[in-house]
Amino acid sequence: MYLELRHFRTLRAIHQAGGLTQAADLLNMTQSALSHQVAGLEDQVGMELFTRRSKPMRLSAAGIRMLRVADRILPEITALEEEFRALSAGKTGRLHIAIQCHACFDWLFPVLELFRHAWPEVDVDIRAGLAFDAFPALLREEVDLVISSNPEPLPGVLFNPLFDYHPTFIASSQNPLAHKARIEAEDFRDQTLITYPVSRDKLDIFTELLTEAKVEPRAQRPVELTAVILMLVGSNRGVAVLPDWVIRDVKSNADYVTRPLTDGTITKRLFAATREEDAAKPFMAHFLRLGRSEPVKLQRP
Repeated sequence: MYLELRHFRTLRAIHQAGGLTQAADLLNMTQSALSHQVAGLEDQVGMELFTRRSKPMRLSAAGIRMLRVADRILPEITALEEEFRALSAGKTGRLHIAIQCHACFDWLFPVLELFRHAWPEVDVDIRAGLAFDAFPALLREEVDLVISSNPEPLPGVLFNPLFDYHPTFIASSQNPLAHKARIEAEDFRDQTLITYPVSRDKLDIFTELLTEAKVEPRAQRPVELTAVILMLVGSNRGVAVLPDWVIRDVKSNADYVTRPLTDGTITKRLFAATREEDAAKPFMAHFLRLGRSEPVKLQRP
């Protein structure tokens, strides 16, 4: 037995219309073509599907069984067709994100809030557990976008630039370094450096200053949350180097001082890594535009 979707649609149309003439109109067919199709369908199943002597036409026991299958299958096919049309039009999809930057949540959540209103059918998620296996996960299609300031040459991956930022020194106003106009590598030798709990090759203060200068801080204290880092710094328990957008709210607080590193020219760039074939998708392109424009607001004085 070989059944096609058109067979299920035909059977349901005749049942709903109550006769061949009305069903033929619903299906945009001639009555003769519909009668031929019904005869072929009954040949396929090997039994009558309609009681023809009744008006309106009624389903036989076999026809009722086939109708139950049609009522289950056809709505799923319709939903699948709608989903494919939406995918083709770029209205739906998946945006699962891995972040290699603890501080990035400060600007990412406002971006995602704007994004979800514009693309409500896109499945958005943040895959925190993949933060430091992010690029292999991107290539395995476990995530769709990676936020990182450390681009790598990877085949099939685009590093879309988002925005530049300045790693900035922050300390308590009671710290001995508060009187300095700018901070050099040597100034960290007598300080407890509070950082996010990641490897040094992911920390700007090491990659941009301390490693090359061969300077080791007196101690390094890993802390998970930005708010806790700021609390400890304000209590003079240590110093930190954070992106300029993170410390915007404490610059006017008398408990803190912020200073440039060296001559203030150290600049880092944040990227959104995507697979090449995904970057041009309408929802992905919109996310990248938001990711470039919205964070700039956080960097304004």
